[in-house]
Amino acid sequence: MSEDRTNPAAQVLPDAQSALNKKAQVADMFNNIAGNYDFLNHFLSLGIDKGWRRKAIAEVAKVQPKAILDVATGTADLAIAAAKLNPQHITGVDIAAQMLEVGRKKIAERDMNNLITLQLGDSENLGFETNSFDAITCAYGVRNFEHLEAGLKEMARVMRPGGKLAILEFSKPQSFPVKQLYGFYFRFILPTLGRLVSKHSTAYTYLPESVMAFPQGKVFCQTLERCGFKDAKARPLTLGITTLYTATK
Repeated sequence: MSEDRTNPAAQVLPDAQSALNKKAQVADMFNNIAGNYDFLNHFLSLGIDKGWRRKAIAEVAKVQPKAILDVATGTADLAIAAAKLNPQHITGVDIAAQMLEVGRKKIAERDMNNLITLQLGDSENLGFETNSFDAITCAYGVRNFEHLEAGLKEMARVMRPGGKLAILEFSKPQSFPVKQLYGFYFRFILPTLGRLVSKHSTAYTYLPESVMAFPQGKVFCQTLERCGFKDAKARPLTLGITTLYTATK
């Protein structure tokens, strides 16, 4: 089955007029909004995103991880949240260098340089040995993968048998009136506010478009299992605005 059929979001681009591939466009987009990313993240979610990350960390805590990998770490919010688990080390990878720079400043401010390492890295070609990590996390990043299944297979490869995966991703609420209110906010309010603050013309238009196209719930769980994980589960949070996916290997 082709990537386009299993992941329609692969065809959603930050800039449809650009000659760059999706991966390069995503990196460029996040580099451009890095300075305002954290403010917008918390502001546009009304701060609820912090609770979502706590729930993801609670899931990987079940395997008492010593080595944690945070894929598409961005400005390292989830990696920093994982520090409460007292692991030996946390590694964060991302394709956007400017996002990593913001993350490194936050890590230094918290005196966590010995615990958390951030590095430029591509989910489709993770530079780590097989079975290297006890737990892998990813918050709002898999939707941006150019090749979803290639990235998920790499994540499965570097996670040890019995390890735990926790992925947070936006989803589409199904119940009235949340579905309608969320749809209006996501399509009209969020892009306008995001454009005003970030000064980026397409980043916060790409966000709702990619969310609407991304496979969610049971379909994404099936994709996880096809890519080497097992016992994949989808747990809707905050009336289905976001979903916490968990799996083991």
